[in-house]
Amino acid sequence: MNKEEVHQDQIYIEGLLNNDSRIIHAIYDKFSFKVIHYIKMNSGNEEEAKDVIQEVLIMIYNQAKQNGLKLTCPFDAYFFLLCKRRWLNELKKSSKKEVTLPDENVSKDETLEEMLFQTDQFNERQVLFEMMFQKLGEKCQEILKLSFVTKTMEEVAKKLNVSYAYARKKKSLCTGKLTELIQESVIYQSLKNF
Repeated sequence: MNKEEVHQDQIYIEGLLNNDSRIIHAIYDKFSFKVIHYIKMNSGNEEEAKDVIQEVLIMIYNQAKQNGLKLTCPFDAYFFLLCKRRWLNELKKSSKKEVTLPDENVSKDETLEEMLFQTDQFNERQVLFEMMFQKLGEKCQEILKLSFVTKTMEEVAKKLNVSYAYARKKKSLCTGKLTELIQESVIYQSLKNF
């Protein structure tokens, strides 16, 4: 992403990160109507629109928390386009619904497009990681989850009541297996080609 100035709407990103109910309510009050209207006009209903809004807010939160998302465009445009893409993906999946509105040209801003692309990529990687993580055995999931949230492998070993050497070796094997599963995935190959 270009090293552009952070947009004043970064307050919405910060509000999500800090679970600031005032900012979260402001997001719903200011920006959800447009999304709900768009989805209702495109073979959806209000409940589906609310689900999309919730999923996109979680996606933005995760991107901000893990990748330090810095907004360089208005939140409204970014949020709406993410919701729109999410809904169009849902329609594509079910393919029994038709899009009734022509593609709206909300913004030709290259920075916005780059941010949307990065957020989509991030979300797809998260989904892929979760899918492959679920394929691991219970013990691998347990040791990896603990290593994600625990500061040291000594603490992980203590919590699992195993030796430090065993914990390190098991984590290494499980990480290797997870990496192998991810790299063998068709989804990984398509993400790699972007």
